[in-house]
Formats: sequence, structure tokens, C-alpha cells
Amino acid sequence: MTIKPWKLTFLAAFSLAGPAAFAQNVQSAQKAIELERYSEAKRTLLAQSTNPEAAFELGRLYQMQEKPDSAAFYFNRASIDPKSPKSMVAAGRAFLAQGKKAEAEIQFDNAVKASKGKDAQILASIGQAYAETKTKDNQKGIDYLNQAIKVNKKDDAAMLVAMGDIYQNRENGGGDAMNAYDRALRADPNYIQAYYKKGKLNVRARNGNEALANFQKVTSLDANYAPVYRDMAEMYYYANQYDQAAQTMKKYTDMSEKSANTQATYAAFLYLNKKYPEALTQIQEVLAKDPQNVTMKRLLAYTYFDMGQNEQALAAMDQYMKTVPADKIITEDYVYQGKILTKAGRATEGIAIIEKAVKADPSKAADLQNDLASAYLLNKDYAKAAKVYEAKMAGGKGELADQVRLATVYNAGKQYQKADSLYNNVLTARPTYAAGYLLRAQNAYNLDSDSKKGLAKPFYEKYIELSKAEGADPAKFRSGLIDANNYLGYYYYLQKNDKATAQTHFQQVLALDPANEDATKAMNAMAGKKAAPAKTATKAPVKRK
Repeated sequence: MTIKPWKLTFLAAFSLAGPAAFAQNVQSAQKAIELERYSEAKRTLLAQSTNPEAAFELGRLYQMQEKPDSAAFYFNRASIDPKSPKSMVAAGRAFLAQGKKAEAEIQFDNAVKASKGKDAQILASIGQAYAETKTKDNQKGIDYLNQAIKVNKKDDAAMLVAMGDIYQNRENGGGDAMNAYDRALRADPNYIQAYYKKGKLNVRARNGNEALANFQKVTSLDANYAPVYRDMAEMYYYANQYDQAAQTMKKYTDMSEKSANTQATYAAFLYLNKKYPEALTQIQEVLAKDPQNVTMKRLLAYTYFDMGQNEQALAAMDQYMKTVPADKIITEDYVYQGKILTKAGRATEGIAIIEKAVKADPSKAADLQNDLASAYLLNKDYAKAAKVYEAKMAGGKGELADQVRLATVYNAGKQYQKADSLYNNVLTARPTYAAGYLLRAQNAYNLDSDSKKGLAKPFYEKYIELSKAEGADPAKFRSGLIDANNYLGYYYYLQKNDKATAQTHFQQVLALDPANEDATKAMNAMAGKKAAPAKTATKAPVKRK
């Protein structure tokens, strides 16, 4: 499954600040909000929170942090003049923050009437309210922004970015969002937020080249624009450039405000990159500062499970499920709870939870079926695990990865011939899939455990060949090369009595692992230092992947 444990925010677009002396401080706070320097923005704004302009920005800030009650409090504080359109907008935002949409619309309508529909900034600020509120029914925001642009008599970059943000909230709104951001850049070719939002949209569409181009434009305009480095890291992550992703995320954390939120983002990213020990350290540090952080409490249980520390995972998940509000629990939480319970020996209970999650969330059914199969595997119920993947492929939703998973299940269930057929299909479709040759070789050994037929030989040889291909990462092949050369060494030594070729393979093993016991024993035996290995030594030290 793909999990994105941190949430990105909408950036500041408009200022309602008037000509008062403190306006510069409000604008400074707005910039801090844009850069997600929330503590800095709060310090600036709280010092002047009795002023409606500062209170309004505090409302926005708390809404971005998903604290609706605090947001409503400060929006209400900003609505001190019942006859002022600005106050009416603030009152509307207070209602909108609390999910009271009808009451909000009344206030917004009143603000438009009070300004006679001729104040572009009032219209735009209402549109911004919808852009910064997570709701699918947001056409009113689009309408207000279009009206604002019409009154303004020309395109405005900030208004168009807010419009793009609303479109981006829609399920199929990516194209309209991109058009809005492009219009914003035609209005202002150096408008950073438009490039930034375009890059984020490119990441969502898995268009790495365009994302990188837009993000690099952001950094060329402002090298200290911290949020862009986080999104660049995400882009590298999706492109499987994990080292580059980690380096870029570190740059983000070094540049960002030192806060529990920044550290939580870093912890989540470490988790996604499977750097579990490092992630655990960050998670525990965040929870020490912010014990009620829902995302970190969730990732604590996930990380313990993925590290193989199931007792700790069980305790963390139990505490999470008991203390987190029901509306904060996501489908993946039930999946992990099910897998943790299954591994703890409570398979019936755990699998039932995952089965319920699959039925409750059809949009994630394909991913959740993989998790259900994993739970069956944890319970060593290979037949049921196989049925999950067979059903998935029968429905036409299976991919090559599912064939690999099913073949692995067949292998675990000792249905070696079925597994071999599937591996053949996969490798026919992807003849350069190195890991597939390793898996097929290991499965072939199970069909030929004395190695007399050498069934695994051609697949290990192909794996070795692919390890030498241009661009291959030696580190990723190391373990497989040890297996492959050990197998081939024993094959040539015991089955073909070809000591010279056998020695070549064992030397390859020892070059990678000087202390390798199997290769050392074989080399000693061939040198006459010890008796030849027993016949059972034809088995290569296969590691089940």
C-alpha cells in the first residue's frame, strides 16, 4: 500500500491587512505561513491578536493545522464590525471551519452585498476560504474567484492559484488545476506558488521530469523556499531514487522551522524509505514532545511491526486504537492491526479485521487484497493466500507483481511446478528482471534438490549475467550473487567434477563474503585439507526472499 502520513497545506494568497502600521508584521506572518514556519507566524500574530487582521491570519493558520475550534475562535475575533465586509468574511470562515456550510454562505453573501459585489479582494478572500477548506462541493469558491477576476479586470496570479487549489481538491480536477496555474504564470511569470503547485501536481501525476523542472524554477527564484525540497524528496521517492530522496528531505529538515511537525514529516519519510530504526528514533522524539500526535502514534505501531518487533507493535497499536478519535482512524490502521494480531497468534481475529477492511473500502481493494494475502501467509495458510491472488488475477486486475507474489505463495506451499510456470510467464514478459531469475532459481532447486539435473543452473547464470549489465547496482546483487555462485560452485564440483570452474565460483563468493562458510569448506575440500563435503552439500545456501 502507499501511505502518505504527512499532509501538505495551502499557502497564503491574499492579504486583508489595511494601511495600519502593523500591516508589515501581518505580511511577514503570512510569508511565514507560506513557508510553513507556523511557530514563527504564531509569535508574530499572537503579539497583536486583538487586532482583527492578525486574528484573521491566526484563524487561517489554525485551520491549516486542522484545529477547527481554535480557527473559529480567531476568525470570530476578527469579525468585530458587523457592518464590515471583511468582518462578514471572517464570520463566514468561522462557520466554515466548523463545518457549518449554510451559515457560512449567508455571511459570505452578506459580505458581497455590503461591498456591492465590486471589491475584488473581498470576493477573492471568500474564494480563498473554500480553497483552504477540505470539501468536494466547492464550486462556490470557483464562482467567487471568477467574479473577483472579472471585477479586477485582469488575471491575478494569487486568485488563479487559489482556483487551482480548489480544482486540485476535486477527484478529477488535475487538468483544470494545471490550467489555472498556467494562467497564473501568464499573469506573473515569477509567481513562485504557481510553479510550486504545478510541481506538486506533476508529482501526483507521476510526471517526474515536469515536476523537477517546476521545482527547480522555484529554487531558482528562492533557494530558501523550504517546502519545495520536501516535495522534491517525494518526487525522488516515487522515482525510486532513494538516496537522492533522503538527501533532499534532509535539506528540507535542515532548512525548515525546528518543530515537532517538521520532525514528524522527516520521520514519516524515513519510514516510507524503510529506514525503520532511524524512523523509530524520530517518532519517539516527536511523541515525547507531542504525545497526542496521531500520525506518529500510528507510525509507531507500523514501524515496530515492520522491524519485526511484534510485541511492541501490538502494545502500540492497542494504545493507538483506544486513544485516537474514530474519525482519525484510516483503513490502513485496520490492516496493520490485523497483521499484527495474526503474527501474535490471533489469526482468526486479525484476518477478520482485514477482510472487513477490504469490504469497507472498495477503492483500495486491490492493495488491501495484497495485505490480506500477507496475513494468510503469516498464518501459513498458503491455500487461502493463493486464492486471494488467483481471484485478483481472474478479475483482470492482476499485474506482473501479482504473478510474482502468487508464485512465491506456491513456492511456500510446495507447489513448485505451478510457481515455475508463473515465473516463466513473468520472465518472458520482463526478460531483464534480475530478481525474477533468482526467485526462479530458488524454486527450481526445490524441484531438483540433489541438483543432479541442474535445473537452477541457467537461472543463476542469467542472474550473474544481469548483475554485470551497465548501470547495475552491485550492492543490490551482492546477496543473490553469493547464492548463485555457491550453487554453481557445488554443481560443478559435485555433479561435473570440474574443480577449476567450481573454484572460480567459490572465489567469487569469497570476494563478496570472505567468511562464507559454504565456500570455505568447499575450497578446503578441493585443496585436500578436509574430506569432501557430504552429498547433501549440493544444496546452495539459498535464502528465501
